[in-house]
Amino acid sequence: MGDAESLHSADELKRQKKIKMAIYITIFVVFQIIVITTMSLTVMKVKTPRFRLGNINVQSFESVPATPSFDTKFTTQIKIKNSANWGSYKFNAGNVTFQYQGATVGVINIEKGKAGWLSTIKRNAEVSLNSSAITGSNLGSELSSGVLTLNSVGRLNGKVAIMFIMKKKKSTNMNCTIAFDVAAKTLKSLQCK
Repeated sequence: MGDAESLHSADELKRQKKIKMAIYITIFVVFQIIVITTMSLTVMKVKTPRFRLGNINVQSFESVPATPSFDTKFTTQIKIKNSANWGSYKFNAGNVTFQYQGATVGVINIEKGKAGWLSTIKRNAEVSLNSSAITGSNLGSELSSGVLTLNSVGRLNGKVAIMFIMKKKKSTNMNCTIAFDVAAKTLKSLQCK
């Protein structure tokens, strides 16, 4: 009977070891599922970078309500903000078009580049705008009212590379409204959506 009891206790020990091993494997698998789910919901989620105009410093602003015409030069910053992604944003060359009621009054080019992960890049730009392309509008009355409103629109196409593994195409748009104070020859407001 001694051999039978020792055989039974040896079998019982093997069974308990197998149960412990199964519990450890189950705990490891559940832990891995939690880690992967957390990573996919936070770090691996790709968000669209932001593309905006920064501070505008007016260098010159000339307007003639009677003609009607305007000519302005200013410096600004082009900001590409990638602060929501855990990977870099590489974008192709693009441009920003400045418009008055849909008519183009100026264009600036943006060279291709890269915004690092969780960062913002700022590029200085000199902008010259004039109303020579505008025909048949209410530009004269707007200049006489004292506020000139322009829009800036642009689009950048690129890819966000998450942790050097996954690349996702993302395009970002600029849509800003710029108001100039005609009498003071300064910037009145800048609003970007």
